[in-house]
Amino acid sequence: MTRVKVCGITRSEDLQTAVDAGADAIGIIADVPVDTPRDVSPERAADLVTETPPFVTSVLVMMPSDYARAIELATEIEPDAIQLHGDIRPGDLAYLRAKLETRILLAVDAEDISVAKQYDDMVDGFVVDSIGEDGGGGTGRTHDWERTRAETADLESAVILAGGLTPDNVAEAVRTAEPFAVDVASGVEERGGVKDPDAVASFVERATGNTQAVEPGS
Repeated sequence: MTRVKVCGITRSEDLQTAVDAGADAIGIIADVPVDTPRDVSPERAADLVTETPPFVTSVLVMMPSDYARAIELATEIEPDAIQLHGDIRPGDLAYLRAKLETRILLAVDAEDISVAKQYDDMVDGFVVDSIGEDGGGGTGRTHDWERTRAETADLESAVILAGGLTPDNVAEAVRTAEPFAVDVASGVEERGGVKDPDAVASFVERATGNTQAVEPGS
C-alpha cells in the first residue's frame, strides 16, 4: 500500500488532522531561505516533532547551505528523518550521512531525475518534485508521472512522489508512477500553512486505495 506524507505542518491541530487521517509521515519545514508560509522556527519544529506519536515518521525539511547548521538543526529538533532540498553535492551528503544517524531523503527535480543515481547508495529515499527556481518544492505543479516511473525504476532507494498532488489526482498519480509514497502540502490546504481536514482525509484515503473516499468539503 502506498504511504502518505503530509508536509508543511505548522500547527498542532494540523498534525493531529494528518495523524487521524492515517498519514504515515508528517513534514515540518524549518529555517529555510525561501519564502513559504509553511516555514516554522526550529523551536516550533522541535515541539511538533515531540507531539508526533509513535509509528508516525517525523520529517524535518531543510534547505541547508551550511552543513554544520544542518547537523545542528537535526540534533536540536531530533526528527526521525531529514529531507534535503537545494544543490547538494555527493561529498556533502556523505558528510551528513557520517555525522547523523537519522534517515535521509533527498529532493530531486522531476525534470532531471537522472542525477539521483549518483546518490542512490547514500540516501533512504528520493522526493521527486516539481522544483521551483529558488530550489524549493511546494510549487503546486505536477510533472510527467509516466516518465518518473520509468526513470526511477532502477533505483534502490524509495521513491516519494510530490508536486501538485491533490485529492482529485492522487489516485491516478499512484496508479501511473507506482511510488513507495506520495507527499502533499499545498494540495490539502485551506490557505498557506493551514490544512483542510476534509482534504487531508480524502487525500489519504484515495492515495491508499480506500474506495470510501471523502469528497473535499463534504
